[in-house]
Amino acid sequence: MNHSETSVSAVIIMFLLIITTYTYILLLLSNNKPLFAEVRVLVHGRSSTLKDVIASQNTESNSNRTRVLQKNSLPSDVLQNITALDIIFPALKSGNDNNANITSERGIGVRIALVESTFTAAAYNNSFYVFYQKYSHVLANANITSDLNLLSSKVTKYPTIIPTTKVHSAFTMLSLLKNLKFITPDSNITVLTDADVDNGSIFKNDGNDGSFDTNSNAYDVIILGHQEYVTQQEYDYLKNFVSNGGTMILLDSNVFYAQVRFDRATDTVTLVKGHGWAFNSGSAWKSVSERWAKETSQWVGSNYLCYSCDITFANDPWEYNHHEEQYVTNTNDKILMNYNASLLHYPIPSLRPVIAAYELNYQKGKVISFGIYSDDIITNEKFDKYFDNLVLENTPRNNSSNKA
Repeated sequence: MNHSETSVSAVIIMFLLIITTYTYILLLLSNNKPLFAEVRVLVHGRSSTLKDVIASQNTESNSNRTRVLQKNSLPSDVLQNITALDIIFPALKSGNDNNANITSERGIGVRIALVESTFTAAAYNNSFYVFYQKYSHVLANANITSDLNLLSSKVTKYPTIIPTTKVHSAFTMLSLLKNLKFITPDSNITVLTDADVDNGSIFKNDGNDGSFDTNSNAYDVIILGHQEYVTQQEYDYLKNFVSNGGTMILLDSNVFYAQVRFDRATDTVTLVKGHGWAFNSGSAWKSVSERWAKETSQWVGSNYLCYSCDITFANDPWEYNHHEEQYVTNTNDKILMNYNASLLHYPIPSLRPVIAAYELNYQKGKVISFGIYSDDIITNEKFDKYFDNLVLENTPRNNSSNKA
């Protein structure tokens, strides 16, 4: 080893010693106090501890998502088995994070629910899309009576995030929210699943009988990911949540595209209508693409565009590549950021869809949509900061008087 190599090695060793010493000092200064903010996770009406999740990290991981992870997607080792546990993140200290200039006054005590798209995960798990592909070329009036088992799929209660799945929006949102100053022990951050929303868990409990008061929200803000498949009741409850005065943030596009039926006894979802098909348990036939297109436009403010379109973005501050997008379809939408999208070979040349981040007031509440598949840019710092500011601007100040 020559002199220069010896010098480099000495520098590296010194650097490691400094880091180790610094970490040790921090632990001493903390006086064994928890430097973490808890995020409670509710799954099918119950929650458990971090130890439960650690013990279950080797559970099954057979979720074969057909879409490919784009750049900036979260690596699979960031989170495993996010459901049925208390997820903890490092505490955020003033002046010690990327968003130190953001005031946290609005976020104190805010109640936020993140909804994991477990029904959509089930649809993509070697199920619905196998059927779609196999029968994509049948005639419009044909009744399909074979392979109908593919139109039902088991919902995984403890979904594991692996490289082949894009259904990891709950942790994607947690990755963003951990940078916000209002994630403190005073905040109420809950992770729900589609089954919980379908069960009415986004509303306050109406008594000891387990019923919910659908006129009284349990949360101030609900953040959805890729809720492509939802039940009719889940759809209605989310709409009712906004009507009551709640804020619903759509992190991803391609939401509310198809209706499924959820069998709580067997934890199974079955296609009802949407994504080009309808199914009545006896046969399947070609049907509408977007299940509630008109109604969704009225209260959500946009509709799904297309996956196969050739789309580019002139205003692209987050280095986003076309994946799946919404286009604004309500004249009352307030555009927050127009991506100035260009579409080549669009089926309707005269139509120039506007793809944008926007907000829409609906009755007493509000819907905010990014209009893009934000999971793909979740590690982009500029996007993170934009998201943080947007959430803070749309969370209420401490309304402890309204808490149950």
